[in-house]
Amino acid sequence: MNKPELLAPAGDLQKLKTALAFGADAVYFGLPEFSLRVRINNFTWKDLKLGINYAHKLNKKAYITLNIFAHNCHLEKAKVHILKLKKLKPDALFVSDPGFITLIKEIWPEVSISLSTQANCTNWLSAQSYLKQGVKRVILARELSLKEVSEIKKKVPNLEIESFVHGALCMAYSGRCFLSKQIMDRDANLGDCVQPCRWEYEIKPIGHEGSFVLGEEKNGSYILNSEDLCLLRRIPEIIKSGIDALKIEGRAKSVYYLANVVGAYRQAIDLHFSKTKESDKKKQLNFLYEELKNKLNHRGFTEGFMFEKGKGAQNLKNENSVPKWEFCGQVISSKKQKDIGFISEVKVHNTLKLEDEIEIIRPGYIVEKKKLNKIIDYNTKQKLEEAHGGGGGQVVLIETDKQLESFSVLRRKI
Repeated sequence: MNKPELLAPAGDLQKLKTALAFGADAVYFGLPEFSLRVRINNFTWKDLKLGINYAHKLNKKAYITLNIFAHNCHLEKAKVHILKLKKLKPDALFVSDPGFITLIKEIWPEVSISLSTQANCTNWLSAQSYLKQGVKRVILARELSLKEVSEIKKKVPNLEIESFVHGALCMAYSGRCFLSKQIMDRDANLGDCVQPCRWEYEIKPIGHEGSFVLGEEKNGSYILNSEDLCLLRRIPEIIKSGIDALKIEGRAKSVYYLANVVGAYRQAIDLHFSKTKESDKKKQLNFLYEELKNKLNHRGFTEGFMFEKGKGAQNLKNENSVPKWEFCGQVISSKKQKDIGFISEVKVHNTLKLEDEIEIIRPGYIVEKKKLNKIIDYNTKQKLEEAHGGGGGQVVLIETDKQLESFSVLRRKI
């Protein structure tokens, strides 16, 4: 049984580095114009090169997204785009448009192609057809059960299979939604979704004044608000199915999200292949699940279509789940200091206060608990009562008992 690859999203270089530090085997990212993440996507050509090289230095893989559904106006630009990517040598391209597959095979025939989930591959015959077209890996549609996924793998054994295991779900079929285009003229299928499925809606009778509000909470109704996918506790079953790669969604999410989610799934995968007692494995999986459930923002967790017999999971009660913990910083470096242990340089996100009860999440999902008894401004060396993340993030020094790895994240109890 092969250990599956763990893929993590990257919305910028810092997120890319954080994901790799916390155990991702590969990262996927791309330029806004050809990627299904136009906003909260800060990659430039320079960043693309830096990201690919950084991953390769760590013997990790870098995948580039070209997964929009292209219009005629995109085709000539795509040719130039593919030629530039060829020089950067990413490990694979994620593609959903058949025309793009044709262009790639003409311009760069030796590159590995992964079929994006946006292409909605839901059966083994389609998967076999894509293999014949030169696709090496298919990222299956989210609407499949584990039984169906396993059957596709058995029927097409030479094709690599990738499936989502964590992240946002769409109430439209694998993201093919027109609400955003209709309401705000921002096309979800070109990476510019405004997420109208998360909005508050009212029913307004035609010809009558006023409206009837469908309100389950103070902010309104969420009849299209899908719960988030979380298959952490199902990792053993998923691995046994023969899936080659497990994918996390979230290029728009924070470094804190990546550290926690990537770290938890890295531990879950490695745990499955360890010699740990089965009872202890289950206990650790439950611990990791509770960590994600209770200490991250999410819309509620569901096991989606893979284990829920084809049912979409709607969160009708509220917009999201707000934890009692807040992301407050990320470690830049950590050094030994004479007589006082270690001094860690931290970039502040949100707020850090003296006497805060904090938790430090280190790569390997090692959680260190600490009470902040000293905060020092990095530039002025003055002692602070509190520090803030506004204006690019204040950098501070804190004392720690152990040396902290770069990219470790901090959260505080609120």
